[in-house]
Amino acid sequence: MRWTSRLVLAALLCVALPSFAPAQDAAPQAAQAAPAPVAVSLDLKDGDTLMFLGDSITHQCLYTQYVEDYYYTRYPKMRVHFYNSGVSGDFAGDALNRFDGDVAAIKPTYVTILLGMNDGSYQQWNADIFGKYEHDMNTLMDKLDALGAKIIPMKPTMYDLRAYNDRKPNEWKHPKDPAGAQVYNAVMAYYGAWVQQAGIDRGLGTIDLYSPLNAFTVAGRANDPHFTLIPDAIHPGPAGHAIMAFTMLETAHPDRTVSSVTAQLRGDTWNVTAGKTGEVTDVSGDDKSLTFTFAANCLPWVLPEEAALGFELTKAGHKMSNEKIRVVGLAPGKYDLKIDGASVGQYSHTQLAAKVELQTNPKTPQYQQALAVAMLNKERNDKAVHPLRNWWGGMKGQLRRDAEHKEPDKYKDWKAKFDTETAALIKLAEEYEDKIYAAAQPKPHKYEVTRVE
Repeated sequence: MRWTSRLVLAALLCVALPSFAPAQDAAPQAAQAAPAPVAVSLDLKDGDTLMFLGDSITHQCLYTQYVEDYYYTRYPKMRVHFYNSGVSGDFAGDALNRFDGDVAAIKPTYVTILLGMNDGSYQQWNADIFGKYEHDMNTLMDKLDALGAKIIPMKPTMYDLRAYNDRKPNEWKHPKDPAGAQVYNAVMAYYGAWVQQAGIDRGLGTIDLYSPLNAFTVAGRANDPHFTLIPDAIHPGPAGHAIMAFTMLETAHPDRTVSSVTAQLRGDTWNVTAGKTGEVTDVSGDDKSLTFTFAANCLPWVLPEEAALGFELTKAGHKMSNEKIRVVGLAPGKYDLKIDGASVGQYSHTQLAAKVELQTNPKTPQYQQALAVAMLNKERNDKAVHPLRNWWGGMKGQLRRDAEHKEPDKYKDWKAKFDTETAALIKLAEEYEDKIYAAAQPKPHKYEVTRVE
């Protein structure tokens, strides 16, 4: 009976199971080729201008400043110009209104675009509102393309609902539609998906600023349910901007190594090399000591203290600014590493043989020099760039009034003052740029490795 049951079951299975072999006369379906991934290209050269076009998040002059810090210290011999074209409260249409004077007149080589946070109007999904954003963004990219600029669209950043819900009574009132706040991060996700597809359609790489901010926020709330990178739900704080800057640079695949020094004791002779990262001279020592002079080609990427959390969360130093030294062949023991006569740390011979990373060590003269560059650039942004953006923020209202033919004489007087003040601020920014590049030039340093025990 058992054998009979198995035979019957087998027969039933043979009948029931469908055949997966294609029919002989079926025409093969044409496979649709998936769009090829498009890499972000940011191949800056001497004399190029990188423009950051956006709204208040760009007007904050933070992620833009941190990206500038990277290029100032990583490519000190290459003069690149940076122009912040962010205006608080801007929609994509506002960027179009100021395009001639604030974009085309600068003749940018590359333009990053970060718009969309305001365009959704802090409401629930609305097809008409999105349609205007779609139209204006396409028009903006068409105009940039006609200008000959290389376009880098960026997904709108995160809207933090938790920060909105945690606000104190009457602390801030946006959005007018509380129901819109509950879903606005999802609305921004949709806008970002459109930005990415629009980039693909144009053969452009897109930078995703939305996902990292969400991911780090969710991770932070594993320990603190009220953790936020965006204190007012809209504008990231310095840590959030550091994550944005890191994401932009990582996506653009820039040079990740600052310096790489390898010292090997061969017999009685030290061989110290640095590849293409700098020049080594004046080598001497034995199995218990090593001395050499090293002139690196660049400095580590260092940000102001306010951005420390974002720099740490992304591991930006290790991933984007690696400054390492290896010393192989020392006798067993503990060693003091000095640069220019000052101790920067003590390490075992095995640690030195494996690798020591110095990019985030505040005791090194390279770190201190890079920090001085970052603070000088912060001063440039505070005293020249941000005030310039404030004037362009005022221009937005003036352009609207002028379009409506309201008080044309007052506009004429205001425009004359605008031209004078903005020209002075642009000149001041250029003067700071000269100082920054002078401060960013790397110097030779004397390294000493000596046994302490």
